[in-house]
Amino acid sequence: MAYMKKLVVIAISTGGPKALHKLIPMLDKNLDAPIVIVQHMPKGFTASLAERLDETSEIAVSEVKDGEVLQKSHVYLAKGGKHLELAEDKMGRLIFKENDRPPINGLRPCANITFKSLKDITTDFILCVVLTGMGADGYEGIKELIGKQNIYTIAQDKETSVIYGMPKVIVDHGMADEVLPLDKISEGIRKKVGVR
Repeated sequence: MAYMKKLVVIAISTGGPKALHKLIPMLDKNLDAPIVIVQHMPKGFTASLAERLDETSEIAVSEVKDGEVLQKSHVYLAKGGKHLELAEDKMGRLIFKENDRPPINGLRPCANITFKSLKDITTDFILCVVLTGMGADGYEGIKELIGKQNIYTIAQDKETSVIYGMPKVIVDHGMADEVLPLDKISEGIRKKVGVR
């Protein structure tokens, strides 16, 4: 059965678009994993953000399409106004599943939904990255993965976060394996997943 051995999932909110414009162009175009980004944004804004990131980056960037099969060396941006889950198709490939369930704490997409969906997928390693943002989205989802998947968690540092909320919760609960400034996170991702 074919399955994605490594996966990167990024949760990000306030200050996100600016941070992503710095981070994504720094990513290696041959990363040995797909990258899924859950950026808190309303419907209609994520497609243009994905297009701008794709234009300025060597790695391919696109907005998620429901049912799409994940590919390595590709960045996927969750669609604004939809929750995003990952699942496996009959061939064992990782695919996206969007849904219109109500917002959680006002958020749709909500990163906790995405992280929780990873509990039962077949994978060797999941890199969880929590970047600038208000609130605690990402914490509950990553907490559920502990002991169920082989995970490693990177949190953005206070100094480079526009709002040190989401990363702070991860750090305060002792769930951050590494705390990095924004300009070192692309290197941190490359070190953990490698290149093809």
